[in-house]
Amino acid sequence: MEKIKTMKAAFLPGNSTVEMKDIEIPIPGPGQVLVKTKSSTICGSDIRAIYREHLGKGPEAYQNKVAGHEPCGQIVKCGENMKRFKEGDRVILYHISGCGVCNDCRRGYMISCTSPSRAAYGWQRDGGMAPYIVADEKDCVLLPDELTYTDGAQVACGFGTVYEGLEKIGVSGNDAVLVVGLGPVGLAALMLAKALGANKLVGVDTVKERCDIALKLGLADSVFVSGESTLEDVINETYQQKGFERTVDCSGHTDGRQLCIRATRQWGKMVMLGEGGTVEFNPSPDIIHDQITIFGSWVTNIWRMEELVERIVRWEIHPENLVTHRFSLDEVDKAYQLMDEGKCGKVAVVFDEEIK
Repeated sequence: MEKIKTMKAAFLPGNSTVEMKDIEIPIPGPGQVLVKTKSSTICGSDIRAIYREHLGKGPEAYQNKVAGHEPCGQIVKCGENMKRFKEGDRVILYHISGCGVCNDCRRGYMISCTSPSRAAYGWQRDGGMAPYIVADEKDCVLLPDELTYTDGAQVACGFGTVYEGLEKIGVSGNDAVLVVGLGPVGLAALMLAKALGANKLVGVDTVKERCDIALKLGLADSVFVSGESTLEDVINETYQQKGFERTVDCSGHTDGRQLCIRATRQWGKMVMLGEGGTVEFNPSPDIIHDQITIFGSWVTNIWRMEELVERIVRWEIHPENLVTHRFSLDEVDKAYQLMDEGKCGKVAVVFDEEIK
């Protein structure tokens, strides 16, 4: 009898720690692939809803699975009945596996699938904080050779989420863009808005270190640490102090959202990407009289993720440039702890450092 092979995997017990367990290396079934993990980045949603304490319910309910919903790697084994992918392919995983047959899934928005069979990697099925992960073929997005595995891990959630939001508000060379909240999602918003041609980019955060990262990477024309005069400060950065054509909230906080709304120019558009929190505003003076449109945006669809991968190659940008710290799986506890502190860029756990 063949000896069962095991691997170390990271779990999140919900008390701001990481628990390492030995588990069996999974075997792909029909229509599934075994992916050797190459890079797995940490999302703020994992910190908010799982790492500190298990707050999630429904689609955010953590069910004691291998952590990590931003994995990227290489297919090393295929199950039966494969239709597109093969061994050796480099793939990003769309991090929600939907039922595949509901209206949302048919649109590519597995994030919105409400079927009982819906399962998010790292939440309701094993994720990427382990050397191997089993994924459904339908959840795979091909990673071009021009991109690194850490580029791909960034696309798996954060960059896909941002791209969807920016597509909804339609960023172009006509626009001055304000991004509030300069964590990894906010930094991604600046990078993609710049690639889309925005003619002015301004960032705001409560943490100076995050503002410094945005400037160091050349992602913003100016940044501000939030204070009493921030609204006036950012509007003064715009043409004739008329405000921003497009604003993006990545803060998930009422103050950040209010700043975005009130800094949006007449006829402008604002999108909310940051999860959680609340928002208070006065409809008539804040949005109705200025004809402002507010969008909500949740992750993205899988065809747009494929589109984004192509455009990243054509724009010659690298999402991995937002990664400020890398750790091995043996140091994954330090990786989550650092991400929880909120003073860094993106944090990645890497396997076989950037092998293509």
